[in-house]
Amino acid sequence: MNFATLVLANLGRNKVRTILTTLSIFVALFLFCSVRAVTDTLQDTINVGNESRLITRNKTSLVFPLPMGHLERIRALPGVTAVTWSNWFGGTDPVDTRSFFAQFAIDAKTYLPMYDSDLAIVDASPAPGVSAPAGMDPRLAAFMNERTAAIIGEGLMKKKGWKLGQTIRINGTIYPGSWLFVIRAVYRPKVKGLDDMTMYFHWDYLYENSNRQADVGVFSLELADPNRAGQIIKTVDAVFENSPAPTRTETERAFQAGFVSMMGNIPFVVRVLGGAIAFAILLVAMNTMMAAIRERTSEFGVLKTLGFSDAYLFALVLAEAALITLGGGVAGALFARFLVASGKVALPFFPPMSVHWETVFTGIGLAAFMGAVSGLVPAWQTARLRIVDALRRVA
Repeated sequence: MNFATLVLANLGRNKVRTILTTLSIFVALFLFCSVRAVTDTLQDTINVGNESRLITRNKTSLVFPLPMGHLERIRALPGVTAVTWSNWFGGTDPVDTRSFFAQFAIDAKTYLPMYDSDLAIVDASPAPGVSAPAGMDPRLAAFMNERTAAIIGEGLMKKKGWKLGQTIRINGTIYPGSWLFVIRAVYRPKVKGLDDMTMYFHWDYLYENSNRQADVGVFSLELADPNRAGQIIKTVDAVFENSPAPTRTETERAFQAGFVSMMGNIPFVVRVLGGAIAFAILLVAMNTMMAAIRERTSEFGVLKTLGFSDAYLFALVLAEAALITLGGGVAGALFARFLVASGKVALPFFPPMSVHWETVFTGIGLAAFMGAVSGLVPAWQTARLRIVDALRRVA
């Protein structure tokens, strides 16, 4: 009997305990990686930002709008090649009021060309006899020529069961009333981390039907040279420093990071929670391994009598612990990655959750560490065990 078969034989002595211990490690690493998926997803959200674009918002707070009068002054600044704007709508689906999704009013003729590298139109209503503006996907003709038209994310379409051409009703919160929209196009993200659970519609529709009360939520600026971003940021904010609506301008990536930071120190909480889970299961695994070794004290005495060395028995016990923890840990980490990647787990207002391979490998490394620590003490006790003390326990 070689080393490997001896390890497997020992693990099979108490199958129920081995299975339950492996499952406990599986659950621990699954929870560890699933919890870390929150920080991975937040990082993906930050990375969506394009360094060649700037975001200008109200300096006081994101909830305060900017006047449309800022547009031409921003557009005239050197180094700014294009400007568009958008506004948060904040409506709810009257059919399912608990199902949150984002809605943005956009200036489509400037917004869609600027974000063409981020959004791909995968389906759209036909529009015989009309055409989309030059430089825009021709399939958007129906959307561009209909005031109440909307573009919906592919994931949101599936979740809601909506169909292309369907008229949907959204109840306004910031802008009260019952708003009707016609789904004229469906988009799919081109960039990892960008969600497919958002609705875009014409800013003009919002402006005209809110008694011209709607202003601009944020301006998006496209730069000729991203290396001049710092200089242009200072210039934009200096222009409006003494205006009734001063601005704060930053790169799109910094804006995303600032938005994520509004949720508090979630990464710290997540790391503490994941560490607590791993530590608790480590204690369980260590206790299980020590109990198993105590039961086999006389057996180790017999093995030593037969000539098995202390080093061999040390490695044997350590290998048993490692096999249990690594087997359960690898399975739990991989299961978390593929379950989360399947889209069955999601956070509102964020892109589809993901578990990075870095997190998976961290989990596997943690499982290996747990195996080493949980097996080290029993292995050390076994190696130091004297034959006389071990055989004294033989019935």
